[in-house]
Amino acid sequence: MLKKSFAGKIRDFIFSSQGFPLLLMFSILGVLFVLFRMKSVELDYKITEINKAISKVRLEQKELNAKKAGLLSVNNLRKLAKRYKLKQPAQSQIIVIPHKEK
Repeated sequence: MLKKSFAGKIRDFIFSSQGFPLLLMFSILGVLFVLFRMKSVELDYKITEINKAISKVRLEQKELNAKKAGLLSVNNLRKLAKRYKLKQPAQSQIIVIPHKEK
């Protein structure tokens, strides 16, 4: 009887009715693993980009809040009032509107 090499035995098993379904199953599992891993990496990149955008917007918000505080400061409002020749209102000019509660 002719002695088969190890590679020959493997080849015979892979192409047999028992081995081929196993080979096919492991191949499909390998492809699915790679696809899921690629999707995971892609989602990680998107999350990183979104986090960078959030950080940028937060920094911009802080800068705008600082600018708003500067524009609404008492000293700035007094300068604007002086420039546009505004004065304190008389008591008769002040109207208080009561807050309606629902």
